[in-house]
Amino acid sequence: MGKGRMTTLKGFLIGLLSLSLLGGAFAASERDKIVRLATTTSTDNSGLLGDLLPRFTRVTGYQVHVIAVGTGKALRMGRDGDVDVVLVHAPAAERKFVRDGHGVQRLPVMFNDFVLVGPDDDPAVVAKAKSAVDALRRIAEHGGVFVSRGDDSGTHKKERGLWAAQGLTPSGVWYREVGQGMGKVLQIADELNAYTLTDRGTWLAYREKSRLQVVYQGHEELFNPYAIIQVSAQRYPDLNHAGAKALIDWIRGDEGQQAIAAYRKSGEQLFKPSANSVAVR
Repeated sequence: MGKGRMTTLKGFLIGLLSLSLLGGAFAASERDKIVRLATTTSTDNSGLLGDLLPRFTRVTGYQVHVIAVGTGKALRMGRDGDVDVVLVHAPAAERKFVRDGHGVQRLPVMFNDFVLVGPDDDPAVVAKAKSAVDALRRIAEHGGVFVSRGDDSGTHKKERGLWAAQGLTPSGVWYREVGQGMGKVLQIADELNAYTLTDRGTWLAYREKSRLQVVYQGHEELFNPYAIIQVSAQRYPDLNHAGAKALIDWIRGDEGQQAIAAYRKSGEQLFKPSANSVAVR
């Protein structure tokens, strides 16, 4: 092969290598602009994230890939390093997640509450309950159909805690565990004319499509706080920790908190901001 042809081939190969390196760098750069968020179905079903995240992207340039699952699964994804950050609502499980070294710090973002919804005629007379625990006892004694998420979500954890406080283990044909997100559970409960426990945000987003009514609300047992946790950089140094921190700073900052406060369905506020609350390690 002539010297000129060898030089041309060498130049061509160097060019291919350069393009390959540039392509790899570009791909890495694009990955760095993606933040993977595992969160509850309530933040997604309520429409809140659809309102918040485009604002965050406009300000920071980061795109957020949302994986909406139950809190238990969201925390497992964080534990396994499959996401950069989690936004969930099960305080005891969140504290354990941080205590076990999977997350950096549990930081308050917002809160709402849980409500019990059920048939308009309320056959179990839940409306006269003296507490949320008493409300579930009435449903169990009446044998009215109760639809449970059954998915280890924050709502499911709350429900199980309420049953346990009554010393009850719900079972039988009246108790239906469906393993679905909150929106789907509300649809199933509506079809069965049944009771269920839901976060208020998802309920307000779905109530116009449902025959069910709120039958019990307002007790302190039903308080529902949401917190955000960055996955540990020590355990998973290759995650997008800069993007996770940017999301945490924004959603807990003035713009994010004001957007949470302003988000409404049918004129009602779904979530109340809480970033100024004391952080829980």
